[in-house]
Amino acid sequence: MIAHLRGRILEKQPTRVVLDVGGVGYDVAVPLSTFYGLGEPGSDVALRVHTHVREDALALYGFSTALELDLFNRLISISGIGPKLALAVLSGIEPPDLVSAIERGDLARLTAIPGVGKKTSERIVLELKDRLPRAHVVEAADGIAVAGTGLRDDLLSALMNLGYHRPLAEKAVDAALKTTGREAGFERTLKQALREVAK
Repeated sequence: MIAHLRGRILEKQPTRVVLDVGGVGYDVAVPLSTFYGLGEPGSDVALRVHTHVREDALALYGFSTALELDLFNRLISISGIGPKLALAVLSGIEPPDLVSAIERGDLARLTAIPGVGKKTSERIVLELKDRLPRAHVVEAADGIAVAGTGLRDDLLSALMNLGYHRPLAEKAVDAALKTTGREAGFERTLKQALREVAK
């Protein structure tokens, strides 16, 4: 089983990356949370890998963090959730936010992920609520990561209306809130978020 790959990026798309490892090209499916952290083609990268073996195929799923891989493995252990859907879940919500949504039983947040219906959301909460990977999750001391705050939601909505994908928008908004503080107001924080996106 392949558990880790380190190599050079040959190709990069939002759902997959081709890694050159010692002259061999590995086609690795990745969630958006990993994709946004990758460098450009030609740069080196190391990925944690889940090797999924079926009768007719061998597929590699790559992750930049231990939390992503841990959540992926827990998701595919749930009846009815395969690797593709698990990848879609991790592409639709940042890993710490997924942990938070499951802990709170926030079905609305989970069903907002493309491809995840109400029954799947209920199953995820039921199966994972009491066995989440707490060791990897660093709680935001100032509570910025807590969903449902008005300013954060407004900023997220603004960035997504501008065409940015949710995981990237969430990263930018959280970074901007840490930089400006909540007292800065919507306009100033949005400008900072746009600077974060451009980094």
